[in-house]
Amino acid sequence: MGEFWPVPDVLAYLAGRWRVSRSVRDLASGAQGEFTGATVFRGDGEKPGGLLHLESGTFVWQGVARPAERTLRFLPGPGGTADVRFADGRPFHDLDLTSGRHVADHPCSTDLYCGEFTVRDADHWRTVWRVGGPAKDLVLRTDYAREG
Repeated sequence: MGEFWPVPDVLAYLAGRWRVSRSVRDLASGAQGEFTGATVFRGDGEKPGGLLHLESGTFVWQGVARPAERTLRFLPGPGGTADVRFADGRPFHDLDLTSGRHVADHPCSTDLYCGEFTVRDADHWRTVWRVGGPAKDLVLRTDYAREG
């Protein structure tokens, strides 16, 4: 099957609960951080057919642990893809995992987020975001493992 695991319907694949482990590296300063927690993809009552991405856990940066959470909306796109939005509805990126791999960009002020999404199998996928610009020089790597 190759290096990546094709996903014909990204919303069906993501539905459920995932363990999350994220490393954050600041390439300019050398500082490193880590997020551990869970992400739940569940039905979005405001957007029929879509999923809410609810992430919560602990982020440790320079030895200080803090609770962290975020919410995204994954809306149905054509042919089993998704339109990913911030919680307030602003566009974030598209997501097409039909080949098991997808690359997306998101401009944020003067910085650019370049993301790569890869699916290893039915229960494991990864995102790697490279963030560059005058305000940020980061690499964020997140591994997801399906729970029960």
